[in-house]
Amino acid sequence: MHNQGNSSSEACRPRTWILQSPHSGDNTQLRAIANGLGWPAESKRLSYRRHEGLLRFLGRPGLAGVDLAASSPLAAPWPDLVICSGRGAEAVAFWLKQQNPKLRIVFVGTPWSALGRFDLVITTPQYRLPEAANVLHNRLPVHDVTPQRLAAEAAQWQPKLAHLPPPFIAVLVGGSSGPYRFTPAAAARLGRQASALARADGGALLVTTSARTGTAAADALAAAIDVPSFFYRWQGDAAGNPFHAFLGLASRIVVTADSVSMLSEAVSTGKPVLLFDIEDGRYAMRADGHDARIGWKGRSLEATLFRLLINHAPPRFSRDLRVVHRQLVGAGQAQWLGDPPAGLPAAAVEDGLARAVARIRGLFGL
Repeated sequence: MHNQGNSSSEACRPRTWILQSPHSGDNTQLRAIANGLGWPAESKRLSYRRHEGLLRFLGRPGLAGVDLAASSPLAAPWPDLVICSGRGAEAVAFWLKQQNPKLRIVFVGTPWSALGRFDLVITTPQYRLPEAANVLHNRLPVHDVTPQRLAAEAAQWQPKLAHLPPPFIAVLVGGSSGPYRFTPAAAARLGRQASALARADGGALLVTTSARTGTAAADALAAAIDVPSFFYRWQGDAAGNPFHAFLGLASRIVVTADSVSMLSEAVSTGKPVLLFDIEDGRYAMRADGHDARIGWKGRSLEATLFRLLINHAPPRFSRDLRVVHRQLVGAGQAQWLGDPPAGLPAAAVEDGLARAVARIRGLFGL
């Protein structure tokens, strides 16, 4: 994102900086909010030093955790609004507040610092934050999916997929997340189940991986697919990513349940959404039903630690994806892959972006 000019009409609009997150899903939300506001905006890429994780415990304003030589310039004129996500950005946002005391700080997700240090926190259920005057609770993350974008990108990609038989099933693939591991075995299971769906339809699969999909898992998934398909391997900022085209062309969408961002994007289309559990047996995402606790022992030390944090630590130390899964299934907006259709009418999808934009405008009396 870049400056959009210096016209007199823009001069009265708050100058906005986006402090980029290391996570692509976070950045999608930040860009969507900035675009929704329509104010002059700059995107600031931050590169962090190795000791940044230790500095965040101090909660102090500063740039000590930032590799300034590898980051975007942070210099005047200072912004009126900072939109950020990722806990490394908190110290930078607080430092910017020192440069411009009138700065408004909007954080997306769950911050490490006390909620009262932010003008607005935009959050979703998996973070389990409390109700507060400066906290906006959306049901799902905001995104940049619109009917117009899906139609345009679907039209661009349709000729490239003309050799495949319709109907299409989109398969959106995430990766390991918190206590849940997306192993090659899980990827192969996804390939087999998605293939069975397409075979029953007489159609094809449109598969795309993401930044968190490991190479071994992607290879296992590709090897397990035995129906007509198009397989796109995620390539960072490479042009021509078919993600939105696949959403527009698909009649049904399979999403690995580790990615709340992709779930939000899929649900926004109004098409049937099927959740794929990347774990199984005692480790499954849905194994504990509506129990507040999660089986504490994971398949690795990292997974075990995450499970202990979900059960016993304050919410800011972890996130519980099962909260979102239960919400989507209960609202009829998604079902678990392999379950029979519930037959219930789907609830209307909340416009979280409009809610976020309205709250931010309100910070400036607009």
